[in-house]
Amino acid sequence: MRFSTSAVAAALLAALSAPQCSAFLAPKPLSTRKQSHQHQQHFLPTSNPKWQLLSTVNDEAPAPVVEAKEEESEDAVASDEEEEATEYKLVLEDVPPASYEITSSPTAPGGGDVHTLTINLGAPGHPDPIVIETGKIGRQASAAVTLTRGESVLYATASRDKDVRDLNFLPLSVEHQERFSSAGLTSGAFNKRDGRPAEHEILVCRLIDRPLRPLIAEGWRHETQLLSWVLSYDGVRTCDPLAITASATALWLSDVPLIKPVAASMVGYIDGQLVLNPTLEQMKHSRLNLTVAGTKDAVLMIEGAADFLPEDLMIEAVTFGHNAIKTQCEALEELGKVAGKEKKYDTIKPPIEGLQEMVDEKYTAQLDEIYNSDLSKEDLSSATSKFSETVVTEMEEIFPEEKASIKNAMKDLMCRRMFVKAKNEGTRIDGRKLDEVRVIEAETGLLPRVHGSALFTRGQTQVVATATLGDSGMRQKMDRISGMIQKRFYLQYTFPPSCVGETGRVGAPGRREVGHGNLAERALIPALPTEDEFPYTIRVESLVTESNGSSSMASVCGGCLALMDAGVPISSPIAGIAMGMLLGDKGAVSDENAVIVSDITGTEDGLGTMDFKVAGNKEGITTFQLDIKCEGLTLDTMKKALEQAKAGRLHILGEMDKALTEARGELPATVPKVIKLKIAEDSIGKVIGPGGKQIRALIEDFELTNINVEENGAVQVSGFDMKKMEEAKEMITLLTSQMGGGGRGSRGPKPEYVGPEPEVGKVYTGKITGIHNFGVFLEILPGAEDGSTPGCEGLCHVSELHVERVRNTEGFIRSMNTETLEVVYQGKNNKGKYQLSRKAVLEQKGVKARGDSGPPRAAPQEMSKDEVSVISQAIENAITD
Repeated sequence: MRFSTSAVAAALLAALSAPQCSAFLAPKPLSTRKQSHQHQQHFLPTSNPKWQLLSTVNDEAPAPVVEAKEEESEDAVASDEEEEATEYKLVLEDVPPASYEITSSPTAPGGGDVHTLTINLGAPGHPDPIVIETGKIGRQASAAVTLTRGESVLYATASRDKDVRDLNFLPLSVEHQERFSSAGLTSGAFNKRDGRPAEHEILVCRLIDRPLRPLIAEGWRHETQLLSWVLSYDGVRTCDPLAITASATALWLSDVPLIKPVAASMVGYIDGQLVLNPTLEQMKHSRLNLTVAGTKDAVLMIEGAADFLPEDLMIEAVTFGHNAIKTQCEALEELGKVAGKEKKYDTIKPPIEGLQEMVDEKYTAQLDEIYNSDLSKEDLSSATSKFSETVVTEMEEIFPEEKASIKNAMKDLMCRRMFVKAKNEGTRIDGRKLDEVRVIEAETGLLPRVHGSALFTRGQTQVVATATLGDSGMRQKMDRISGMIQKRFYLQYTFPPSCVGETGRVGAPGRREVGHGNLAERALIPALPTEDEFPYTIRVESLVTESNGSSSMASVCGGCLALMDAGVPISSPIAGIAMGMLLGDKGAVSDENAVIVSDITGTEDGLGTMDFKVAGNKEGITTFQLDIKCEGLTLDTMKKALEQAKAGRLHILGEMDKALTEARGELPATVPKVIKLKIAEDSIGKVIGPGGKQIRALIEDFELTNINVEENGAVQVSGFDMKKMEEAKEMITLLTSQMGGGGRGSRGPKPEYVGPEPEVGKVYTGKITGIHNFGVFLEILPGAEDGSTPGCEGLCHVSELHVERVRNTEGFIRSMNTETLEVVYQGKNNKGKYQLSRKAVLEQKGVKARGDSGPPRAAPQEMSKDEVSVISQAIENAITD
């Protein structure tokens, strides 16, 4: 019920000692709650908060970190400390050597052949083979496969339209869905149907698209679609690399002209050892999260994050992952011979004889003159546009109705002349040297009311980055088949059309914006303080205001400066750079003639063959992303690119240091202060109160910005007045210690109910002590009259509130306008908590759910005006809340 702080605080607050808590300036050390592991024989329990934070790269929830409960014994706390001090030791079981086997049997519906490929990767700790089956499911698609590993099953299809489209690009689309039913769950949406792609599904779509697009034959213009679903998920390993392999296999077996088979693998770095396709539990201890895709000859795509690892180890990890890809691709080649369709090349228009040679002869000198003029982006764009118009107009007179082919020939010439200039002269079309970074300007604190802000400009690429700090209620929540994910740090990237001088759609983020934001987010995660060091939730926004290449890496630099401006104590500044590669033959694998360029522009990105983004600090790498347009990248070329990227990264860090050398020592005045404390789980209801009345009263009376209460009893109090926050903390202590149950502060052992035990099956009238979305707490037996011991309190779960489903617990209880409920005591659960059921009482009275068979119910009585008023008020409050 509502209380007056002036009356209660003056009489009681001074007599109470505050519970253990931690303010934002002096955090209390945390301990890790023990977890149950599915594969305990593989590793020993440990805790490393930074590495656990790194595991959120793929949105896998790290082990929850909470304050040690005050009621834990000294022995239990000591045991936890010993466990945390134990070094992690990785143990991997032996597996069969790398091999593959193909079997065929006439077991498909209707008697067709089913072809099964079984691949053993030969990697220690990876005992489950990869089993690919085709011919049984999805036979009307151009190709369809199921891929099984352990108890995880994926289904992938490749399809194409019959007609050729008049386009000058490859019309390829990719969709991926992690079905909640694969983990025995149902979508939380209103209609209980899996809806639009979640952020992680979008990222997986990009992982599938990027290595496959450059390997589809040049000139393919059939609308092509790759679809994949996770049908069964065992929760042991992530399915991301499997989705790439499954879709690539379907495309390889179809008649779409994929040049070579493609596969993928994942690599972790645990206890000083590289591990192939590690389990989710192992990834909690990994300093590396690397996804590699490629052919048996070269790497096509890499994506991932690291905990400040050196470049040499990154090369070793890519090589390790590529070895597993070789095994898979060799097996897929043989499967293609058995089950693959003949590739359809007859609709690909062959090059027009003499066109490329004529374009080269007539326009090489004119193009070289443009490239040697050292023009700005606007002038270069204008000059190349006029050049393109001239080429198309003049060549169409010779080759009528061949506009697309003329444009392709012109683009090929531009690529080759850019390469020749860089190779022969060591300079680029904007006049820079191969390893030269554009001019950098950085400014912080430009927005007065924002917690942290920065303007980062590199050449003609510019971002405005902001950092916002809040309590745990500001966390980003995402529903996945592995469970609800709550991100304490997230970066959101916006790329409006105005940043390139255009107009276009503005609204929900596109796939490119989601991918770039995730890349910049991963870059900054390893440098963030742990939650016990800095209890705030952190949100970074990057608004691209100008773009001419690598706005995602500018977002890393700007986001880092915004964090420092907000006073976030990061371990070290982070910078990012985008590397490019120029080749004489764009269709070939990179060789010793490849030219590596630093800090690429938009033109170099469009005409080059590589976009390799690398971010990190002075010591090592935190994130990386590789996309190429040729048939592959050799490891020697990658090593050269990483070495050149490090030099560029160090230069950018030096320029950022001129704007802000370290995080500001004090938080801005606009940041709410945060106090953390811990209460007993069975006292949560006393802080929230019936219908949330108590917690709203606390926020209002003590002028707080928010009070966030977690299900484990962790409480965050946020506000701007530290004195009132301390008073609110003491009031919470009062509610949880003086009014039955809850934390004991420094009063000795926690008081417990000492009266007679309730009888199982007996109906009790319980007093409502707390309402939550998961159920209602009720006191079914009173405590001592002098208040020395609490009453007997139990939980009536939301599923036990009524014979029909209750969607809104708070609204349901409000509508009843009561402070008591009749419930049946059902005994204790495995944690010793009392379990109650109102549903059982209703069933005893003959109340049935709508649609159940049985005698008709009595007509409901007309509601009184008071009842109607209560329900109307409850609905109004729900809307305003």
